[in-house]
Amino acid sequence: MKKVVVVGSINMDLVTMCQRVPEAGETIFGDKFFQVPGGKGANQGVAIGKLGTEVTMLGKVGNDSFGNDLINSMKNSGVNTEYIERSESSTGIAKIIVEGNGQNRILVVSGANMDVDKDYIDRHIDVIKEADIVVTQLELPLSTVEYALEKAKDFGKITILNPAPAAPLSEKMIKSSDIIIPNETELSMITKMATDTEDEIKAACKKLLDMGVKELIVTLGSKGSLHVNKEKSEFHSAYIVKAVDTTAAGDSFIGGFVKALNGDNIDEAIEFGTKVSAIAVTRLGAQSSIPTLEEVNEFQGVKR
Repeated sequence: MKKVVVVGSINMDLVTMCQRVPEAGETIFGDKFFQVPGGKGANQGVAIGKLGTEVTMLGKVGNDSFGNDLINSMKNSGVNTEYIERSESSTGIAKIIVEGNGQNRILVVSGANMDVDKDYIDRHIDVIKEADIVVTQLELPLSTVEYALEKAKDFGKITILNPAPAAPLSEKMIKSSDIIIPNETELSMITKMATDTEDEIKAACKKLLDMGVKELIVTLGSKGSLHVNKEKSEFHSAYIVKAVDTTAAGDSFIGGFVKALNGDNIDEAIEFGTKVSAIAVTRLGAQSSIPTLEEVNEFQGVKR
C-alpha cells in the first residue's frame, strides 16, 4: 500500500449557520453554531485516511482542548498523528459563516500552524523519506511549504501542492510540485493572469506548465474541474447535488484524488475525487462531511 504524508494546517472550525451574513455594523441572529475539526491539511489527511490509504500528518497544535480534540479526530479517521508536535501558541482556528445558499466565508487565526518551521521538517524528515506522495497547502509559513516540497522532490516523491488560500508562489515551489491543484482564484493569484473564461484559464495553466509543473488540475466548483498538461486539456464535469456546506469541497476532492492516484491514472483519480467532493458538500462541516470509501463506492450520481 502506498504511503502518503500531509504537511499542513490543523484548525478547529467554529461554524455559524445563518440565512445571510450581516452588513457592516449590523447585528443579526444566526440559526446554529457548532465546532468541527478542520484545517486544510488535517481535512486532506482525514479524507485520505477515511478512504483507506495509509497517511501521516505533519503539523502542530497548541497545548489546549482544541489541540486534543483535533488529534483525536484524526486518529479516529485513520491518520497517524505520532509526529504532530505541541506549540506554545494556541491551536489554529477558523471562524466559518455558512449562508442559507451553502456559500461560506472563512476567517482563519493560524496560531500553532505558523510555528511549523524548517527545523520541524528536519526533525521528521524520515517520514517524508518513507512516503510515496507528499501533499501540502499554504496555511503554513510559505518558506516551510517550499522547503518541504524541495526535500520531498529531492527524495523522488510525488509532490502535490494545493495553493490555498491564494498566495503568490516562488519559482522553487512551482518547480518542486509535480501536481498543482488550485481553483480559479488561486490560479489567477499564482499567475497574475485573468481566469474568468475557459480560454483565460488555459492560458494561465500554460504559464505554469512552462515554469515546470507537470500536471495542473483547476477545480471549478459546481462546474467540475479542468486537467491540463503539455499533451492535453480535459474537462471533468461535476455531479448534480444539493449543496449544504461547501467548506471542505476542495479538501475532499484532493483526498479522493490522492486515494485513487496510482502512477499516471490522473483522470481516473480526478473522477474519484469528484465523487468524494460531491458527497461532502451535501453535509455540514469539514471533516464531519468527508465520506468513507464504502459511501463513495455506493454513490450513484448524475453528471452535469
